[in-house]
Amino acid sequence: MLTRVKSCVAGFAAYLVGGCVRDLLLKRVPKDFDVITTASLQQIKKIVFQRCIIIGKRFPICQVNMYGTKIEVSSFSTNTNDVKGTKDISCSNELKCCDKGDILLWQNSMKRDFTINGLFFNPFNSRIYDYVNGVRDIRKNKVCTVIPASVSFDEDPARILRGLRIAARLGFEFSSETSSAIRELSSSIRLIDKARLMMEMNYLLSYGAAESSLRLLRKYGLLNMLLPFQAAYFSDQMKDKSNDRDLMLMKLLANLDKLLSADRPCSCCLWAALLTFHSALVNSPQDAQVIRAFGALMYFGSWGSTVNFLNQDIGAPTPFIPETLGPSQSKLDNLMEQTSHLASLVKLSVDILTSLDALEQSLDKYSEASQFSGLVLVSRRERERVLVIFEGLDSDLTSYERTRGMHEIDYRLLKNGDPDEVRFVLGKVIMDTMSEVLPCASTEYHQLNKKAGTGDLADGSNPSVSLSTLFSSKS
Repeated sequence: MLTRVKSCVAGFAAYLVGGCVRDLLLKRVPKDFDVITTASLQQIKKIVFQRCIIIGKRFPICQVNMYGTKIEVSSFSTNTNDVKGTKDISCSNELKCCDKGDILLWQNSMKRDFTINGLFFNPFNSRIYDYVNGVRDIRKNKVCTVIPASVSFDEDPARILRGLRIAARLGFEFSSETSSAIRELSSSIRLIDKARLMMEMNYLLSYGAAESSLRLLRKYGLLNMLLPFQAAYFSDQMKDKSNDRDLMLMKLLANLDKLLSADRPCSCCLWAALLTFHSALVNSPQDAQVIRAFGALMYFGSWGSTVNFLNQDIGAPTPFIPETLGPSQSKLDNLMEQTSHLASLVKLSVDILTSLDALEQSLDKYSEASQFSGLVLVSRRERERVLVIFEGLDSDLTSYERTRGMHEIDYRLLKNGDPDEVRFVLGKVIMDTMSEVLPCASTEYHQLNKKAGTGDLADGSNPSVSLSTLFSSKS
């Protein structure tokens, strides 16, 4: 990559900039690579990348496809306009005796959102340029804005969500000033265009940090606005809890995160389908074995393979409150019908993410519903893509056939939202979640099992096995 940057900008200065430099310092795989150069966008297109496209109106860039990776190349010349918060900043005494290149870098770094995103790397001399103490904050595991946080977030409210994304993905903490500004200005995200909000939510949930992202959104009061139903669920479930790790939604997201990473993201329709599935269980709890069958059906792609899997000695399915009914029966005569019925409930629950009326109706069950905003993020187009994932699962399952020829995840298809790939991964996530032993081992369900006897119940003495021990999947 660095060699390519060197060769493609002959005659111009060029630097890697932003999050990719930060990630390389942390020895993490960057989500993408951003390049900034002294060449104009027209020169980039004419001399360097004839096949690139120039996109964006306010901040135009060249988008280059290289080795299956999209690289965004910007020009210093399109970043020279003054912006609110930086126009009054004058050049420091140290920089007044520096050359034009240093001043150009300093001016650009002052327009970055966070200090750890304000680093430049020159591949020609392998030198990092840091004018905003970004390296210091990386060492301190801190997320700090370049300019005063209140000014920065007022300038662009989307920076709040970008900050949460960075903190969630890296496990960093916010500086006290940045944290206070997020709390104070959190309501300003309502000003962000809906399409932009959806894009930022996808960055939060699709790159291997969905669990920690949701936790931060809730901590700063943003979940109430962005995912009202999930916020109401948390508010109801956390009344008598100090830890959310045994909640089914957090388990689902944690198992999703195990399969994803910055360079192996999923399409937004996967996390939307996961939230839809979970919402259906919150509104209509099901037998745990039915939930496990539903996940196995999506994973294996046929009812025969699902039954074979359920007949294995894999232990009792994990119970969750309020999503599962207890005690779980090991053999259900009408398992196929109940699994198909669950699929129909899941398809109906898609509207909670896409329809304001459906959302408000689902919130009616919660006493504190008035504090949650009526915002739906998922578009009608994405709604149809989510419905395709569950297509056929609510009909006669004896003829259902969606088998794949492999047990590894095709991340290219997953990123593009291929329904077969999304269905396969969601099934795996559900199966893993229903096979885990919860640390606080469901005392309420243990008592139910004890009272009911063991004749028609799942054998609780068998240890639960993670899906990864049953299959040789490398995904």
